[in-house]
Amino acid sequence: MLLKNANILIIDDDEDVLIALRLLLKSMVNTVTVNKNPNSINELLQQQNYDVVILDMNFNGLVNTGNEGIFWLKKIKEINAKIDIILITAYGDIDLAIRSLKEGASDFLVKPWKNEKMIEAIKTLILKKKTAKSQHLETKKGIKIIGESDVMQDVFVKIGKVAPTDANILILGENGTGKDLIAQTIHEQSNRKNKPFIKVDVGSLTASLFESELFGYQKGAFTGANEDRMGRLEAANGGTLFLDEIGNITLGQQVRLLSVLQNRQVIPIGANIAIDLDIRLICATNLGLSALADEHKFRKDLIYRINTVDIIMPPLRDRSTDITLISHYFIDIYAEKYFKEPFKLTSEFIRKLKSHSFPGNVRELQYILERSVIMAEGNVLDTDDLVFSAIERDSIGTITKTMNLETLEKTTILNVIEKNNGNISKSAKELGITRTALYRRLHKYDI
Repeated sequence: MLLKNANILIIDDDEDVLIALRLLLKSMVNTVTVNKNPNSINELLQQQNYDVVILDMNFNGLVNTGNEGIFWLKKIKEINAKIDIILITAYGDIDLAIRSLKEGASDFLVKPWKNEKMIEAIKTLILKKKTAKSQHLETKKGIKIIGESDVMQDVFVKIGKVAPTDANILILGENGTGKDLIAQTIHEQSNRKNKPFIKVDVGSLTASLFESELFGYQKGAFTGANEDRMGRLEAANGGTLFLDEIGNITLGQQVRLLSVLQNRQVIPIGANIAIDLDIRLICATNLGLSALADEHKFRKDLIYRINTVDIIMPPLRDRSTDITLISHYFIDIYAEKYFKEPFKLTSEFIRKLKSHSFPGNVRELQYILERSVIMAEGNVLDTDDLVFSAIERDSIGTITKTMNLETLEKTTILNVIEKNNGNISKSAKELGITRTALYRRLHKYDI
């Protein structure tokens, strides 16, 4: 059923290969097109939309380098970057396989292949494409988590797997990446969805407030305790407790929390009787894994307790392909909110957005777009309608200190292009490289 609507193109100079693959697939898929001549690829791709191309790597019997396959792989990607390509070759070279995958191939199989493996490879690619069509998750409040990039599709798949379980989840990511929305979504897709979802920003609680807020207290337990108060742990009973910024709590607070999680019981301040707990725990932090691994700051036994599964929310600068999608979503929301006509976004507007490094991530993008809608004169948003605040610019420097060389290069390119309002010639000159070299880096970093 998964393959019934799929269209497959097979390019190989071996007639036996074409016949074998056509016979294997014709009863499973919508169409199978076979051709011996790679020079016909452009015409074939113009005639029909294909989901998967199966491409031979060698069309010259005397040369087995795979360079021909890589050449035609690049040509196909130039025509349609979203087509999945399975490269096949009679020469199983690991370096060749790695090279082909780096150049954009989706899979690499060696002749003679096993039919089951070929079918499974195609099914995997079709399933991924089908999943990618679902570009967002939506909470009950109507807030969407949007993304068509590979990293966000991986997040969506992971959420789908872990949400129905009771596994404790640790969500990692920079500020503004949407960790709280992920927690809300996991709860709403779980078996506890009709029970409470209780959020606590534990990083903002003092030592005294930490215990009274989480554990609750009885009347007279301390000065000012004029009545019994239920703690957040008890309030979440049967449902989900979301502890935001868990990485900021003290070692003493960690000991108290660990005791509750181990015993599955809480004793309110001033009480003697323990209350049994049945909660699903989700935690989030903007700290990196290296900081959490520092035993002087965070207990390992608590990490093991809260981190059955981790979900890493990628920063916006690592998912620039999502910026256009997210921008249209927020622009439409704010156009309606401020009673304005629908907006059109120029390509220069999008290019300038993509040239920004977004240290504040999606939250920063959201506020920038709201400001653009408010200040816009007409219903076309161009580069003049896009203003980044001094705070946002200044904060860029603070995140580059811990970056690796590749990320630093990308951020530098983004900042220079932004400074020159998208002018590639000026940017290349300032960076000290040629326009061609800059274009190569733009392609490399998907800018």
